[in-house]
Amino acid sequence: MSEKKKNKTLKYWIGRIHLWLGLTSGLFVCFLGITGCILAFEREIENVTQPYRNLEVQNKALLPPTQLKLIADKALPNKHAHSITYQPGKTAQVVYYNFDPEYYYIVFVNQYTGEVMKVKNMNDDFFRIVIMGHYYLWLPPTIGQPILTSATLIFVMLLISGLILWWPKNKAASKQRFTVKWNAKWRRVNYDFHNVLGFYITWIIIFIALSGMIMGFQWFAKSVYFVSSGGKTLNQFEESYSDTTGTAKLKLNASAADKIWKSYIDSDPKFTGSLDVHVPENEKASIEVAKNPDTETYWKADYRYFDQHTLKEIEVKHVFGKLKNASVADKIMRMNYDIHVGAIAGLAGKIIAFLASLVAASMPITGVMIWIGRNKKKKKAAVAVIR
Repeated sequence: MSEKKKNKTLKYWIGRIHLWLGLTSGLFVCFLGITGCILAFEREIENVTQPYRNLEVQNKALLPPTQLKLIADKALPNKHAHSITYQPGKTAQVVYYNFDPEYYYIVFVNQYTGEVMKVKNMNDDFFRIVIMGHYYLWLPPTIGQPILTSATLIFVMLLISGLILWWPKNKAASKQRFTVKWNAKWRRVNYDFHNVLGFYITWIIIFIALSGMIMGFQWFAKSVYFVSSGGKTLNQFEESYSDTTGTAKLKLNASAADKIWKSYIDSDPKFTGSLDVHVPENEKASIEVAKNPDTETYWKADYRYFDQHTLKEIEVKHVFGKLKNASVADKIMRMNYDIHVGAIAGLAGKIIAFLASLVAASMPITGVMIWIGRNKKKKKAAVAVIR
């Protein structure tokens, strides 16, 4: 068999693999692409459509975390507050989140006056519903997440096989691989759309897909960390606890959160980012503070943990610790969500991610149309031979 014949045979089987993988995962890819488009500008849409989130900066003292928590507790009784978030120009958010029993609420409070602006059940929130579909297909996470992440893995294989199929045989053919022939018949336009736009978005959507796999597959996240760190093991996030040893009985020291919060405020009064404070729920819990200078992304946040009884800082070994201690591999893990939504490159990155997701959603549709068209051609050719 000649080399040319071998190459044709190889490309033929790659084409068959590409076809069947596409038919297998097409609906999921289309679904992920559409929901990804909806979520691309979630924050911008919320800021415009939910005015209770916005609050003009005032020359007044801020209410401390424990006081905001007490106010929110009255508005939402019998729930445990998870965190209190401050950000200039925004109302404070007291978040209530729990696994068993499951609930997720946000109480928006004016941090200057203590007025409750909104009690929001996030399980009824439009974007929250879309997120649950995008992550879990509205199924239990142990079922939905593996299904969608497996579909994402198949999509990565489709991108690779698609590049091989796209690769031109010669210079003459290469001229047709970079532009869509819009004045041609619709089948040719559809073919060009699938191949040309598929080629262009591959270099963007591959990062969105791989970052999705990091969130969905622990083995993949560990592998990425292992490679990027030069052979180190990814330390999973673990709760930090206050020291209760040597004391017969300790009472919950919630006011310690106010002291730590005040030290942050006093040390940087002109800070324009967000400050997230976790008030301890029991005597063993630590106080977590996350200071993020860039509210458009998450990876730059500085996470610190304190003993509620001694106010001594607790050092951690996982990725979500002090930013200055983060290695390159740690930062890659931190950036993962921002890469996934395009926020890592600002508004331009979100626009690019939106367009790439939109084209990705169309790929299974244009691919099926190509497949149907080829089948019709084969049937017509077979009928012509019989005649």
